[in-house]
Amino acid sequence: MKTLRIISRILVGLVFIFSGFVKGVDPLGTAYKITDYFEAYHMVWAIPLSLYLSIILCAFEFVLGVLLVLNVKMKQVAWLTLLIMSFFTLVTFYDALYSPVPDCGCFGDAVKLTNWETFYKNVVLMVFVFIILFGRNKMKAWFSNIKEWGIIAVVSVAFIWFSVYNYRNLPMINFRLWKEGNKMLADNPQPSKFYLTYKNKKSGEAKEYLSNELPWQDTLWTANWEYVSTREDNPNKSLLGAFAIIDSSGTDMTDHFVRNPEFQFFIACYSISETNLDAFENKINPFIEKANQKGVSIILLTGSSPEEIKAFRAKFPKMNYEIFSSDDIALKAMIRSNPGLVFLKKATVLGQWHWRNIPEFNESDFQELAKKYVK
Repeated sequence: MKTLRIISRILVGLVFIFSGFVKGVDPLGTAYKITDYFEAYHMVWAIPLSLYLSIILCAFEFVLGVLLVLNVKMKQVAWLTLLIMSFFTLVTFYDALYSPVPDCGCFGDAVKLTNWETFYKNVVLMVFVFIILFGRNKMKAWFSNIKEWGIIAVVSVAFIWFSVYNYRNLPMINFRLWKEGNKMLADNPQPSKFYLTYKNKKSGEAKEYLSNELPWQDTLWTANWEYVSTREDNPNKSLLGAFAIIDSSGTDMTDHFVRNPEFQFFIACYSISETNLDAFENKINPFIEKANQKGVSIILLTGSSPEEIKAFRAKFPKMNYEIFSSDDIALKAMIRSNPGLVFLKKATVLGQWHWRNIPEFNESDFQELAKKYVK
């Protein structure tokens, strides 16, 4: 039983440490997920608290995990672990049943689990939590009372600082698709194949045909078979998901800009009304001006309305750059900054910068960066 208690304590502790870390390294992403929950549970009034709750929740989870591993304050920690795990288990059970939020985000973007997988994971962990709870009085402390409080204070302050730093800059570790080195679109794209399913009107038999092999000229066949569905087989790997670049006429320019064989910079601004205008004035506009002088492509992507875009242009009448529409959620996934700068070449992500850290435009520096990933 002693060995089982040790295994349970370390196992649950490591899961909490991992969960707290992968969410705490991206506190803004965790805040987006908390916002999803508030909207799903009709608690819109609490949305402004999302970021603060993100940092507090991640810190609490991480610290609790450290205390479990280090056998600190086990009588109190055992009860806290039971309470938080009971809450998570109930929430994930409701999520599994009704899916108010498709992805619970329990491990951030590092590990994706379905709602049922998350619930089952929590049920298994609860077994170990009860072992910890019932054995808490037999776990002798390794440190004095003063040292235990010192560990709690140091780990709490350090992790909160860590999360705030990642919020004010970009996540130190990027678990999302738009991370440096990722190729967003495949080279030499091949045409998609379309398969059509038809059902025999009499027998109910279903058959699938390649679109160009459909026997539509056979009048007997057309009289006896009816269309059911279409399936696309796209051989080209794409990490773009819902991301798209749409110009003012509604034309999709995604492929043109993402595959640009030269330098391509995106200014991602999911919401112009919520963006930092000083960042444009002091960081981005000077960068754009120097990039334009070198003939480098740089465009602004936003999920804002045409009216908001017009008002934004009026604030910076001297800046002449193209503004394209894009999905605001896709832009939030692209970079955790509003605005933020993304650097690509040949569909490969070469760099990302929070608006606080946007460098001066220096072509040679970007040439060196491109050599790391693009041959």
